[in-house]
Amino acid sequence: MAPRVLTVVTNVGHYDDPSHPTGLWLSELTHAWDVFAERGFEQVLVSPQGGRSPLEPKSVRFPTYDKSAKSWHADPDRMDLLEHTAAPEAIDSADFDAVYFTGGHAVMYDFPDCPGLQRITREIWERGGIVASVCHGYCGLLNTTLSDGSYLVAGRRVTGFAWAEEVLARVNKLVPYNAEEEMRKRGAIYEKAKLPFVSYAVVDGNLVTGQNPFSAKETAANVADLL
Repeated sequence: MAPRVLTVVTNVGHYDDPSHPTGLWLSELTHAWDVFAERGFEQVLVSPQGGRSPLEPKSVRFPTYDKSAKSWHADPDRMDLLEHTAAPEAIDSADFDAVYFTGGHAVMYDFPDCPGLQRITREIWERGGIVASVCHGYCGLLNTTLSDGSYLVAGRRVTGFAWAEEVLARVNKLVPYNAEEEMRKRGAIYEKAKLPFVSYAVVDGNLVTGQNPFSAKETAANVADLL
């Protein structure tokens, strides 16, 4: 039976200020989807509320709006998948070998405190499955605890969108918190590349994380190798 990957996307379409749109960073989904598809893995999309996952407008522009993202964006069937994502309550974690959290600043709002996603992540992890994230997707791991009450990320090496990258992207005054700092508060051993906006991924056992949108392929390849 082919490995199955559960990919998590956001339902949020704007920052606290509704005049600033955000959403799913498309290439962080498509790059990983392509890697998993090439390996013959089965894939399912889930979101905190189920239903529609809006796109981050900046993700359909240069430089990450590449062949992979454009192909998805131009495919009505693929785009329809983003209109009808599953809700966590409809997901049996036993059906999946890995969970992969995509990013986009939107996930900072709806990923951290979703009980359904936390349940799925905890169950997959404690069964020996793979937990993965890219870019802001690591916000989905911030508040996930294990059965003993400890944070999943405590004492583990992780990466994700760096505060320096928030500043360079000129959104540091829009985001609701400093995700890098919050990770460290949970006891995670946060790492990042020496240069911003280059591919960088960290593998710590069954925990696989990527730093930014340019890390999605590398992150997914590491997940695929573990599976």
